[in-house]
Amino acid sequence: MAQALCGGFVKEALTKEEVFAYAPNQEKLNRNAEKIGFTACESLSQVASMADTLIMACKPYQIDGVLREVGKQLKGKALVSIAAGWDFEKYHLALGDAVRIQYVMPNTPAMVGEGVLLFEDKNSLEDREREAVIRLFETTGKVVVLPSHLMKAGMSLTGCGPAFVDLFMEAYSEVAVKYGISLELAQQMISQTVLGAAKLQQETGKHPAVLRGEVCSPGGTTIKGVLALEKAGLKAACIESVEAIMEL
Repeated sequence: MAQALCGGFVKEALTKEEVFAYAPNQEKLNRNAEKIGFTACESLSQVASMADTLIMACKPYQIDGVLREVGKQLKGKALVSIAAGWDFEKYHLALGDAVRIQYVMPNTPAMVGEGVLLFEDKNSLEDREREAVIRLFETTGKVVVLPSHLMKAGMSLTGCGPAFVDLFMEAYSEVAVKYGISLELAQQMISQTVLGAAKLQQETGKHPAVLRGEVCSPGGTTIKGVLALEKAGLKAACIESVEAIMEL
């Protein structure tokens, strides 16, 4: 995720000299610095001293250790976190008012500039600073601002959603292979169909049910397939996938 965001930032908004990054695996970090175009740092302390806005892009369980190591160096700086579960309140409890905080939940399509970036509305960034951060993240997709209490629900849709769609595409690719289409061609067909259907909904603004109805001719093939999906419980399964996450 850090690579995806950094790639968008460098491609659209910032220069190599304006972006600093640290990772424990220095060999991999240097390879990525060469490939993506950022300045590699040898330590967390170096990153914290060089940057005025920092992005926390490590695993949630690692954050306590990071804050113990460089928490004091973050004083007076802006911290943008993309680690699940570490929202404004959690950071504020750990850092107080010394650090300006913004919680963001991106998703993997940011790697191709088509991500959804959920910004928690509760934050302590300065107004101009927050505008700049939003513009920066918009280089990797669409920014959506959500109230704090809706961030988990939003994440279950956009953060986990790509995996749900992948499963859907996998199933249709497999049945295409069953009927003689090569896997490579099936994947191309299904991916483009999903992309086209999504773009059609975005550009028309129509409810998905309306668009579905426009494809279903009376007595036609599509309505038979739709009814089979309904009988198999597709919508109920989709709802259950989110319920399972919300219950955690």
